[in-house]
Amino acid sequence: MSDLRIMILCGRSPRHLYVANRLCRAAKPLAVVQETGSELKAEKFRKWAENPRLLWRKGWRWIRDRRRYRGGREAAFFFPDGRPRLERPDLLHEVPHINHPRVLDLVDKLDPDLIAVFGTSLIRGELLGKGRLGMVNLHGGLSPHYRGADGTFWALYNEEPHRVGCTIHYIDRGIDTGRLVAHVCPEVRDGDDELTLFWRGVRDSAEVYAELTDRLERGERLGAAQRERGRLYQVKDRLWRHERELERKMRRGLLRGVRLPRRVTWFPADGDPVTVTGP
Repeated sequence: MSDLRIMILCGRSPRHLYVANRLCRAAKPLAVVQETGSELKAEKFRKWAENPRLLWRKGWRWIRDRRRYRGGREAAFFFPDGRPRLERPDLLHEVPHINHPRVLDLVDKLDPDLIAVFGTSLIRGELLGKGRLGMVNLHGGLSPHYRGADGTFWALYNEEPHRVGCTIHYIDRGIDTGRLVAHVCPEVRDGDDELTLFWRGVRDSAEVYAELTDRLERGERLGAAQRERGRLYQVKDRLWRHERELERKMRRGLLRGVRLPRRVTWFPADGDPVTVTGP
């Protein structure tokens, strides 16, 4: 267990709780901050109502996500022995959105060594420069190749199963453009689907995130600049026709015979990346 003092900013889904719990066990947590989104909902609904096309797109996304996550599959994946829960509810702080002034006040008060992020909306303003060692994020795609939303989906859609995975990176003012800390590619095998691969990547990344706290406490310098721009995929880019096409590709055997091992690539601040394969 690391003595690094960390502050966790995260979402509220089972995968977010799982990663937050793993980080709480790996280091010395000061606070877990979750955004409720309450202050943003009224303004969002107003904008959607004024734009029928946007309203249709958001409505379809809502229906699709409910269909994808129905039956508690995600909860069962990350918490097979019980319901999703935060192991340290005494540290919980709920805010309307992650850039709320209360978050900045809390950071200034607690003065964490590291701020660890997963599953929040885009962080802006003064918060970006906080944390003695900086602010790192777990992104559900391999940056820079797959920045933004639905990284696993697009890697499969583009027939690049070797680029299914997650990225741990320092946060800057761009979207998933900060200095690379680690690429985490889960095992990929015949019979997998998008959500299983995404969740497996997050689960593996939680272990790498925990290891990061030890490495930083030892003084290891990590973080390599992204040498390519890659592509930014937005939520609106994923349409019904793309989903149907991926379904066809999967039925035709996109992953037939595929057996890729778990791979973790660390990016030192100076030197070449180091890849470790296997459990």
